[in-house]
Amino acid sequence: MSYRVCFVCTGNICRSPMAESVFRTRVAEAGLAGLVEVDSAGTDGWHEGDGADPRTVSVLEAGGYDSGHAARRFRAAWFAHLDLVIALDAGHLKALRRLAPTPEDAAKVRLLRSFDPSSNSNTDLDVPDPYYGGMDGFEECLEMVEAASAGLLAAVRVEVEGRAA
Repeated sequence: MSYRVCFVCTGNICRSPMAESVFRTRVAEAGLAGLVEVDSAGTDGWHEGDGADPRTVSVLEAGGYDSGHAARRFRAAWFAHLDLVIALDAGHLKALRRLAPTPEDAAKVRLLRSFDPSSNSNTDLDVPDPYYGGMDGFEECLEMVEAASAGLLAAVRVEVEGRAA
């Protein structure tokens, strides 16, 4: 059975598709593609069916990542099939934990930057929403996502190997 990770931001057109693409690449590079499923969604459905923001696409493609995406809204029923739900900021964390049907489901929700070894509990762990800014915000977002992906991959690898044992 696959280990399932879903990244969640507000509209699923900027941060979460970026995180999904970067992490899917890291999973493939680690040889875990057949064992880990990576997805993304938004807390709101404003952009359902839309592709990623063109600035997200530009930053991803410049970084060598896949940019194919269709936005969708996160549903509470998905908790039953997910192992880890990764929130991109504290607002998403709070919304997802409220949406969780059980305390066990709420415990599946973590902030992405909590996996960044260079951040600490005194650091703001939000990945800022780049939507209303320029390209520099999208580039900064990608840097934060990439920095956290190694730690997230290490944590997921432990879970996947624990299942195999």
